[in-house]
Amino acid sequence: MDTFLHLSLPVLDLDTSLRFYVDVLACTPGRLRPEQGFVDVWFYGLQLTLQHQPDQVLTPEQQGVRHFGAALPPDDLARALARLEASPVVWVERPTVDTDGRLNGKTSAKILDPSGNVIELKSYPSDQADLVRG
Repeated sequence: MDTFLHLSLPVLDLDTSLRFYVDVLACTPGRLRPEQGFVDVWFYGLQLTLQHQPDQVLTPEQQGVRHFGAALPPDDLARALARLEASPVVWVERPTVDTDGRLNGKTSAKILDPSGNVIELKSYPSDQADLVRG
């Protein structure tokens, strides 16, 4: 079995969250067990479990810098950003491109999911892959 990452997030509503991750972010549905209080989606190689736990959802003040996301190839990020632009999403940070410094050309954006979880999507120019991996 290949190794993959797993993250569990509290959400306000399973149906709304599932539609957002599948329809807006183009995630593939995984295990769907809403009667047990959770659903899984595949978020760019990450098994993301959405847990119906409204009392555990953070307020914007509590959220702080907490976020999760994916670094995508530039073409995949462009397609994702086009889908986001065509959807009613809340932007935390609209798409930006670094133009100076060590990560010149890095493109990134941050959005909120329907429960206020912050998601970052970004890409790096192919010649910077070693800088990112450290």
